[in-house]
Amino acid sequence: MNIAFAGTPAFAAGHLAALIASHHDIRLVITQPDKPGKRGKKLVPSNVKKLALEHDIEVIQPEKLTAADLEAYDIDLMVVVAYGQILRQPVLEYPPLGCINVHASVLPRWRGAAPIQRAILAGDTASGVTIIQMDAGLDTGDMLGIADVSITDSDTSQSLEAKLLGAGPGVLLTVIDQLAAGTAKPVAQADGDTYATIYAKKITKEEALINWQASAHEVARQIRGFNPDPVAYSFLGDMRVKFWMAKASAKSSSATPGTVLEVTKDGVSIACGDGAITCNAMQLPVGKGSVLTGQDILNARADLVHPGALFTAN
Repeated sequence: MNIAFAGTPAFAAGHLAALIASHHDIRLVITQPDKPGKRGKKLVPSNVKKLALEHDIEVIQPEKLTAADLEAYDIDLMVVVAYGQILRQPVLEYPPLGCINVHASVLPRWRGAAPIQRAILAGDTASGVTIIQMDAGLDTGDMLGIADVSITDSDTSQSLEAKLLGAGPGVLLTVIDQLAAGTAKPVAQADGDTYATIYAKKITKEEALINWQASAHEVARQIRGFNPDPVAYSFLGDMRVKFWMAKASAKSSSATPGTVLEVTKDGVSIACGDGAITCNAMQLPVGKGSVLTGQDILNARADLVHPGALFTAN
């Protein structure tokens, strides 16, 4: 089958790699325009663009994709994975087999921009990948295939994305083969007890500020959900401290939420509104700014992080 692929980040590149390795012909790759890197003004290509160029696949980067951009290419189907643009109806209708989307949740739960982070933040125990036939709505199209994955209480958004990337390409290739053979069986999305419609709004940096008044489970999910981006944070005096990994405990304390209760080799125990967390990966803006374990803090930063020290919102 002749395929156009639209995607931008690493998650999309993983699916493109599977398509490149398959028997299908990738005629065109569409990705977002290069953006300035975090350091300096040098433009940085997307993960998808870099992979496509490595395989000598033509790449276009329109500010807004139109059907006219596709007219020079003989394509049967467009595969869309985290592209970053809402496709207009003429684009959706241009390929003979339409456009299909790889979405990182089991729809209709977590339609929208940030399904992976929202699943972690909500305390979900299951997620998955859904392949849908795209329509004009926001992730509302008929489902063509689903791959389920579990979420553990140690998963971060990064590790959950890796699980989904492990599950997605297989079901995507199966769906494409079914579309080619005319055997695909679209299923309409419907609300249910497990996967009711919930929207995954875009993550903001402001959400990453830790609310120590929340329960230990909520704070731990906030830390794991914002790993690796935008990274949960709090303030210790005038230092902005990043929190990369934490687990909840049932430890009770009358201390003010945000107070360091104990520092051991296993991590830093901090009081929450209900219970406490143990953080075993903390980044202080001192020295080389390395991510520190509990043992690292005992060895070198006990003057800063110690029982009684207080993390605050500002």
